[in-house]
Amino acid sequence: MLARRRRVYFVMMGICIGLFVLAWAVVRIWSVPAAVGMCVVAMVIPPVAAMVANRRGPDDRWWDDPSGDPQSDEWWDELDGKKRPRS
Repeated sequence: MLARRRRVYFVMMGICIGLFVLAWAVVRIWSVPAAVGMCVVAMVIPPVAAMVANRRGPDDRWWDDPSGDPQSDEWWDELDGKKRPRS
């Protein structure tokens, strides 16, 4: 899952850079508004790419999932305020 998300992220960022370069190296010669429009589209791609890359997959372990070690889980629960400290 991680490799696929990473690949999608780099493809999206490559498209973003390609749009910027193409807009100001080629398209601006014929149409400045089209070049600006391409840059606006390219401006939206990086946040979307970051969301895609950081999306949690169905098999991914998340930060608050139990680790399986009872002592460690109890300690983290105490730090997070989920359980009261032991007396």
